[in-house]
Amino acid sequence: MQHTLFRFAPNIRTDIYLKDPSSSLLGNNLVQNSIDLIDEVGLEEFNFKKLAKKTGTTEATVYRYFENKHKLLLYLTSWYWSWIEYQLMMLNTNIDSDELKLSNAIQTLGTSTKYENEPDINLHKLFNIICQESSKAYLIKEVDELNRHGVFYNYKKIVAIISDIIVKINPDYNYPNTLVTTIIEGMHHQIFFRKHLPSLTETYSDDINYVEYYKDMAFKMIKISNSKNQPV
Repeated sequence: MQHTLFRFAPNIRTDIYLKDPSSSLLGNNLVQNSIDLIDEVGLEEFNFKKLAKKTGTTEATVYRYFENKHKLLLYLTSWYWSWIEYQLMMLNTNIDSDELKLSNAIQTLGTSTKYENEPDINLHKLFNIICQESSKAYLIKEVDELNRHGVFYNYKKIVAIISDIIVKINPDYNYPNTLVTTIIEGMHHQIFFRKHLPSLTETYSDDINYVEYYKDMAFKMIKISNSKNQPV
């Protein structure tokens, strides 16, 4: 059920942008058009000159909002993880079962689910970008410095939220963060493989659902850990 009292507002570190895109119509248009363009041509072929042309503005104007396209990618990934946090709040509020909360979380991570009153963002295209490009936000030499500035806060918060659910299901499970990041990154890879390298996965078949695969894996891992701690 949609909780109309809650309104989505992305919580994004100010270190990522020079000017908050959400503060102006032009900034919002830049974000929307960047999603369209990156989804169309990929991050490598994307640049601010193309974005400016698509948005009907100047390249200099784009640079007033973002220092470079990597910072723009950080903004998009942070926006996405903030949106995932919002979705989890909507889905898991007033739910007592931690097992159902975990199932909801994995389902949410694997789909571009939409809600009423959503922001004017193409979530399907953004989800494609997350699956194909988001690892490029942190697989860089400057990752430690960026991490010290907290720019991965939104991603780490999602991991912490879901890890906490796992610990509540099984307090003796020793690898909740590892399990969550394995699910997230693995799911992104499976979605990419399904579209582009189907011989690397079984999920190219409509009979096999990658979301159900990771639900099955997660609950089996937690259960196995619990059984190992039972007295003989």
